[in-house]
Amino acid sequence: MPLLVNEIFCIIQGESSYSGLPCVFVRLSGCNLRCSYCDTRYAYDEGGLMEISDIIDRVSGYNCRLVEITGGEPLVQEETPLLISGLLDLGLTVLLETNGSMDISGVDGRCIRILDIKCPSSGEAEKNDFGNLPLLTHEDEIKFVVGDRADYEYAKGIIVEFSGVLGSLKPPLISPAFGKIDLKSLAAWMLEDRLNARLQVQLHKIIWGPDLRGV
Repeated sequence: MPLLVNEIFCIIQGESSYSGLPCVFVRLSGCNLRCSYCDTRYAYDEGGLMEISDIIDRVSGYNCRLVEITGGEPLVQEETPLLISGLLDLGLTVLLETNGSMDISGVDGRCIRILDIKCPSSGEAEKNDFGNLPLLTHEDEIKFVVGDRADYEYAKGIIVEFSGVLGSLKPPLISPAFGKIDLKSLAAWMLEDRLNARLQVQLHKIIWGPDLRGV
């Protein structure tokens, strides 16, 4: 059963609480959103078909225990949950990065879901599916990409509004859109509000620059 794959590569994980660890990335093609700050527009259409068994073999060849399924938006392809389960069955730790607009209920419960909640500057905030939040477990994570003060205030409001659901999860990730916001200002806002969230920078862009692509 094939999936449309954009690229597969091994690199230091740059985001989430797994930042800094070696990780194999499987970037699938296609996305249902068009965020203003998207740094993987090449994954909208570029890619080639690969059988799930071949993807798993390719991932296994890297001899790395951490794998992330990303995009694009991985869940636009109906077969993606099959890939995730196949990798999990090998005993790998599997992360799914998803844009928060699609139902995650069909994803294997052993998978660690990193759920993006879109802020206003993305241009796609109205697509957020907040029905996903009660489906998250203590292993999952949520992320806000913020590009300005209005985005930060939006993220803070969501954290407060859904505190009953989010309280049992890891602290939300506040990720500055690369080159769009002053890091010192963002840190100051979080300190002023004593916000129970983790400031996350994109480590891979700091190391290799913003234009790096996998191979």
